[in-house]
Amino acid sequence: MNPYILAILLFGLGLGTTITFASSHWLLAWMGLEMNTLAIIPLMTQHHHPRAVEATTKYFLTQATAAATLLFASVTNAWLTGQWEIQQITHPLPSTMITLALALKIGLAPLHAWLPEVLQGLDLTTGLILSTWQKLAPFALILQLQPSSSTLLIILGLTSTLIGGWGGLTQTQLRKILAYSSIAHLGWMFLVLQFSPSITLLTLLTYFIMTFSTFLVFKLNESTNINTPATSWAKAPALTALMPLILLSLGGLPPLTGFMPKWLILQELTKQGLA
Repeated sequence: MNPYILAILLFGLGLGTTITFASSHWLLAWMGLEMNTLAIIPLMTQHHHPRAVEATTKYFLTQATAAATLLFASVTNAWLTGQWEIQQITHPLPSTMITLALALKIGLAPLHAWLPEVLQGLDLTTGLILSTWQKLAPFALILQLQPSSSTLLIILGLTSTLIGGWGGLTQTQLRKILAYSSIAHLGWMFLVLQFSPSITLLTLLTYFIMTFSTFLVFKLNESTNINTPATSWAKAPALTALMPLILLSLGGLPPLTGFMPKWLILQELTKQGLA
């Protein structure tokens, strides 16, 4: 890809997220999300491969549906309450619709079916952007929302942790495993969101660091299948030894970093009488 075009697209990605971060008006937030979607689509199709085109089409349709639902919900809220402020969503109908639209945008279960398929069709670099940066803008809106329906958040969180855990068990494709890992981690974040936003942010940061490490190691080893790391031992022994540790940390095994946010979430849920 031409470096000038790449720079413009990456600038568009950054600008879209920044606009959503800075906005207090629903139309501006929606505009930032749309900029994000439109900027990543050429990046997804840069390798002119049928799988990449299919993944991009699925991604575009899903994101367009979520953005349309978000816009409809914010207009409904303005009609019912007479204001466009993000933090002033008081009516339960727009609040529920917006929560579901943002859940679809980031790939929370049961609205998750597009994420493993899309990630499987992309190269590792674009997959990394999709798994990390693209989650920031919707997450900023969810944190500002403070949804009135706490039951909905708990249902979304529980469903995501269960489907994310079970879905990854039968996979041999690394990108699909990472997609299910993303669903499970977001589920943990949603479970604790209404009780402790600071723990949610810590979990998000830890997830970003671990996912970045995983994608980077896979990219250096050119791994896309679970069997590839076994054959790359002679080529890069240090990286191959590091790979299981990163994956176990991403799974949240006790001595490793990935266990810390889960421990804190379980502790907080126990305090709230939910665990």
